[in-house]
Amino acid sequence: MNARPPATKPAEWRFIRTFGFACRGVAIMLRTQVNARIHLGFTVSVLVAGFVCHLTRAEWCAVAGAIGLVWTAEGLNTAIEAVVDLVSPDYHVLAGRAKDVAAGAVLCAAVAAVVIGLLIFGPHLLALLQ
Repeated sequence: MNARPPATKPAEWRFIRTFGFACRGVAIMLRTQVNARIHLGFTVSVLVAGFVCHLTRAEWCAVAGAIGLVWTAEGLNTAIEAVVDLVSPDYHVLAGRAKDVAAGAVLCAAVAAVVIGLLIFGPHLLALLQ
C-alpha cells in the first residue's frame, strides 16, 4: 500500500512535501505512459522552436497554455485510468467508456495545441521560407 504518513511537520514543510508528491506523480506518468513521453518530446521540440523563432510574450503565453492544457489532460487521463483499473479490474462497459472519454479529452487538448501551434509557428516558418 502506498499510504502517506500523517503530517507532523509545520505547515511550511507539509506544503513543500506536496511538491514532492506532485513530482512523483509526474515521474510515474512519464514512466508508465507512452503518450506522456511523446508529449514530453513535443514539449521540448516546441520550446526549442519557440526560442529559435523568437516568440513574442503573447505567443509564449499561448504556447505555454497549450502545453499546460495537454499535460493537465494527460495527467487526469492517467489518474482516471488508474482509478478505473482499481475499482474495475475486469472489463466493464462503463469502465471502458470512462477510459475512452478520458483519452478523448487528451485528444481534444492535443488537437487544440496543434491548432495553436500552427497559428503561432506558421507565420514564423513562412517567413523563414521566404
